[in-house]
Parts: sequence; structure tokens; C-alpha cells
Amino acid sequence: MKMLRILCGSIAFCALLLTQHNVLAQANESLRSVEQAQQVLPRAPRLPRAAFLEARTLVAVQLSPTGDFVAYLREQKDSRALWLLPTDGGKARPLAGSTQADQVMWSRDGRWLFLRGSRSLGIVGVDGRAGVRVPLGGIEQRRVMQLDRSQPAAVLLRERVRVGKGERWRIVRMDVHGKRTLLREDAHWIHDVALDAQGRIVALARFEGDHDALHRVRADGSLRKVLRLRPMERLDLLAARADGSLLMTGNPDSTAPGGDFRRVMRLDADDRLQTLHQDPRGEADLDEVALDPRTQMPLAASYRSTVAATYGIGDAQATVAAITRKFPGRDIGLQVGGGPSAHWLVSERAATLRDARLYLYDPRNGDVRRILDEPGITTGVPDETALARKIAVSYVASDGLRVHGFVLLPPGVDAARAPLIAQVHGGPISHFRAGYDGTAQFLANRGYVVFQSNFRGSTGHGRAYTFASNGDYGNGRVQRDIVEGVRWLLAQGIGDANRVGIVGHSFGGYSTLLGLTFQPELFKVGVAGAPPADLGWGMRWLVQSGDQGDLPDRSLQHTLRALSLDATDPATYARLHAQSPQANAMKMQRPLLIMAGGTDRTVAIREVIHYSATLKSLGRPVTLLVEPGGGHSPVEPIPREAYLFAMETMLQRHLGGPVPEAPGQRLRAYLRENLRLAGPEFTAFAKK
Repeated sequence: MKMLRILCGSIAFCALLLTQHNVLAQANESLRSVEQAQQVLPRAPRLPRAAFLEARTLVAVQLSPTGDFVAYLREQKDSRALWLLPTDGGKARPLAGSTQADQVMWSRDGRWLFLRGSRSLGIVGVDGRAGVRVPLGGIEQRRVMQLDRSQPAAVLLRERVRVGKGERWRIVRMDVHGKRTLLREDAHWIHDVALDAQGRIVALARFEGDHDALHRVRADGSLRKVLRLRPMERLDLLAARADGSLLMTGNPDSTAPGGDFRRVMRLDADDRLQTLHQDPRGEADLDEVALDPRTQMPLAASYRSTVAATYGIGDAQATVAAITRKFPGRDIGLQVGGGPSAHWLVSERAATLRDARLYLYDPRNGDVRRILDEPGITTGVPDETALARKIAVSYVASDGLRVHGFVLLPPGVDAARAPLIAQVHGGPISHFRAGYDGTAQFLANRGYVVFQSNFRGSTGHGRAYTFASNGDYGNGRVQRDIVEGVRWLLAQGIGDANRVGIVGHSFGGYSTLLGLTFQPELFKVGVAGAPPADLGWGMRWLVQSGDQGDLPDRSLQHTLRALSLDATDPATYARLHAQSPQANAMKMQRPLLIMAGGTDRTVAIREVIHYSATLKSLGRPVTLLVEPGGGHSPVEPIPREAYLFAMETMLQRHLGGPVPEAPGQRLRAYLRENLRLAGPEFTAFAKK
């Protein structure tokens, strides 16, 4: 019997390897065929840098609950305006001429719009009336939690209340006239709630010192814990049903079958957790869910990892399938109007579409009609033929794990002779998606092949994939995933092995420093944005003094501990420091460009400056560009353009490619003023 079990296990293991081999072989064949198809295309025209700055005219677009109107925020020169478009074909009209909002929410009755910005919440009626204006942030840390769907027109706010040296948290209902109703006060930070039809909180999720938990709220306000969540287990409450069930998304109970992935779920009245929908491919976390505005039932689910796909749920399966068939190969986002004849809003996205294209779907006849495509909105959008295909790839790491990623192949370019850039994402608790990426498309437009690895430790592929890093974020397993992915591509005939660079921002910048320090035979040049030079020190600073230092939700500390990245642990700190670029600065020989923000609250500027100064004292080739008042990433147009120009200049000098277009007067002045260290690539812009 024992031998039989061993034999069966061996057969199963061999079958698994064979299946994996077949999948990868098919993927490799697809990559080669796509590469050949891209090579025979006409060479894409070189587009101006401004085309890749993603200065979208449409900031936010939202369908009304009844499907009668589309509200949108539109950039107009130096202001942002709120517009309203009837879905019956009428003309759009402005509702508010100047706002700093970046999000729009409709009231349940469809008569009011809540305009949420970083510092304030504004309210505007569809008839032009103005509601109250509420400041956000401040010492109260006031935030808009969600629309209150139990009321005709109200939102839920979360506010901090100081109690001596401590604090408590309030959930407050506020209507469009400013009337406030206290719903709950709690000693713990509440990150989500569900309300019944009468407006009473019946469930809440909160952070309880070392974990998140879901509670049901009894009629007397007392709590009954339903779920205790582990690190990287998340849930978002969608709605409370009249039968006592809760609709939610997330990955609680990730040890259950299929529970490793974020999905759509229902928690029955007897607290049984059921999956309503998850990725049919079995590889991706749920990214987005579309709800019926009348019933709050989920109608569609979107998954965006290696492949972007949207599926209907329940009775909506046929409708969603009919919509997606009209957009083959595209990433589809949906907003649903209430009622069988109400319009749906469809957004068409792709790696080659900088801005989503928007359509109205009429369920009565199945027709789709494009909207918001007038020249004033679409001006400056790059033509799709000038952008690169993004191909999903998978490769097997040296320890046998299947690693996911993407490759962008410039049209009309012989990929075997092109310089290859490894672009590393930030986080590391993040991931590259199948959609548009401005930096990657900018590089591809200049003739570079771009490789994006969703190395282990990335999100989007389930909790187990994230934890597969085992904390090895120094010169270890995570970095090897990136390096092995580059070498795998070179073995496929993609990229010139003598012209390989590495770029990234935040954690991607850290990986860039690692690559130049420990893999100089592979990477010839690097561009690092906001890089922590010592990840252990950087993680400790972030949770103590940085963006996370004053947050009530301290779950990042416990997530880092679970990921073996807890820098408060002396052993972890020592391990990360020993493998850090800072501690190994003597080994760094390759040319490096560093860009950072002077007021960054995620990566301390003093860490960046200290590392740059260390390299300078060692005589290493380093350039440092600092935006004085900049945060973690550049936001204003000139600093953003400087980011692309400096990157292009550095890569062109060391890997070849077209000479960058000359900087304008404002960009030249910005570089001259903010180059703290100017390497040989930037002597023309250094202060005399």
C-alpha cells in the first residue's frame, strides 16, 4: 500500500510537471509568434514626452442609479468642472465650474452628487443647487467611508474623537443639508460597515490591535465576532440583505478551497461563508465588482492579472457575455443602471489605450453607443498603433515556482537586437496589470523591450503567491525571480544581452539598486525613483515616522511581520541591512540615476541623500535629482516630465536609442535648479 501511494504520488507529480511544461511551452510559442508579428509592423513614430504623462481630461465618470445620467469631472485648463450627460442622447451641461474633487458618488435617489477630494467633500444637486461643504482630514482625520444606501441622499463619515491622550472613532451619517446622525462610537478603528434598510449598522469590520475582524452588530449595539482575519486577508462589505446574510468581497478564510484568492462571497445568516464568484482561470484575485443599484446584488466580476476578464454573475451572465463579445480582447469595466431598461456604462480599456473609451449599453436592444469622445476630451491621446503590445508571460524560477509577468514589444523593432529594460513595480505588495502603463509605453516607444515581473511577493495572484517570498527581499529569492525572468527572456531571443537596464520606483527603485550592486554583469545601467537603500531601516521608519506612523490602522506592522519583513525584529533588521545596497555600496560600479521627493512620507529623503552621498564619496557614477516639495511620486507636470526626460537620457547614453527631444526652457530650469548631484550624463544641466 505504501509503495502504491508513493507510485501514485510520483505519477501525479510528473503529470503536474508535464502540465506546467505544456502551459509554458504554449506561452513561449505565443511569445515568439507575437514577436514575429510585431517585428514586421511599421516602426511606430516617436511621440512627445507629454503624450505619456497621463494628463487625462476625464478624471472620474459615474452612472446615475437609474441609468438616466452620466456625471463626469473634466479638466479644463487650470480648473476642474462637473458635467452631466443625459443617457437619452441629449447634450451635456455643466453643474459646477470649479472643484478639486477627484471622485464622484451619486445619492441613492439620483438627485445629488457628492464630490470627494483629498481635503473636502462638496455636494451638488442635479438641478444646480449646492449642498453643504465639509472639510476632510485635519485633526479629526475625517474621511468619507461610503455612500449611505439606506437613505435617499446621505454619506457615512468616519471621524476621530480625542479622549484625553487616547482616541475613539465615530461613524456619522450626514445628509446633503449637513444634518448629522451618530451611528456608532468605538475604541477601535472601523474600516467598513454594512447597514440594513432602516439605516442601522448590522455589521462592521475593524482593526483590533493585531488583526482585522468582522462582527455582527446586535440590536443593542453589542458585537458578535464572526471572522478573525490573518495578515493579507481582506474583506469589503457590499450590502446587508433582509434575510440576515452579508454580501462581501475578499479572501477571509483563505485556507478554505479557493479561499486563497479574493472573490465575491455571501455570509449566510447562520455565518456560513459561500463563494458566489471567483476567477474561473484559478489564478487571479478579484479586482472589481459591479452591483445592481437597487438590490446591491453583484452582477459582474472583473479579474485583472495576466489576463483582464469580466464575467456575469447569476441572471446577468448572458448580458455581460453579450457586452464582452462586442469588445474582444479588451478589458471591460461595468457600471449598472437600476431596472431592466436602464442603461449600463461600459469602459473599454487596453494596454494600448491611455484613456478608457466609454459607451452606453442599452439592454432593450443590445446596442452600444460611444460617449464623451469629442475632440476636446480625446485630444492628445496616443494612437494605438504607436503603442506596444503587452504580452502576458510565465516562466519557471530555479526553485520550480511559476512566476508571472508581462513583456512589451515595440512595433517594427527586431526584439533580439533591442535593448531590454527590466521595470520593477513598487510595494512590494503590489503588481503590474494587463492595462496601460505610461512609463512602460514611453520606453517601448523609444525602442526598448520592457519586461515587467510580478515576482513572488506580488499581489493579484492570491495570498499564497504573496507569502511565497518568505521575507527574502534582499539579494535573495525575490530579486532572483526578476533576474531569472530577464535571463529567460534573453534565452527566448528577446533583448540584447549586452544592453540590459533596470528601472523602478519605491520598492522598484530598491530592486534597481540591488541589481546594479549584485548583478552588474547583467544590468548595465539603472534608474531608481524614491529608492530605500536599506529596506530594513526604511520599513522601520515607515511604520514609526512615515505615512504609516500616525495611522490608526497599524495592520501594516503585522503584515510585515507575517511577510518576515518586521524591521523591529533585530534578526530581520540585521539580515536586510547586511544585504542592502547601502551596506554594499563599495560593490556598486554601474551608472545610476536617482530621483526623489523632498517631502516624501514613504521613503525618507535623508535615506536617499545618505546613500547618494556615500556613492559620491566612493567616486561612483551617480546622479541625484530631488523635487524640493515633492512627495513619493511626482505630481505636477514639469517634475513628471523631468522624470521621463532624465530616465530617457540615462538609458540612451548607456544602452543606445534615440536622442531625447530637447527640453524646453521650464524643464531645463527645473533640472538646473534641482540636480543635487550631476553625473556625466547631466553636466549640461548642472549649475555653473
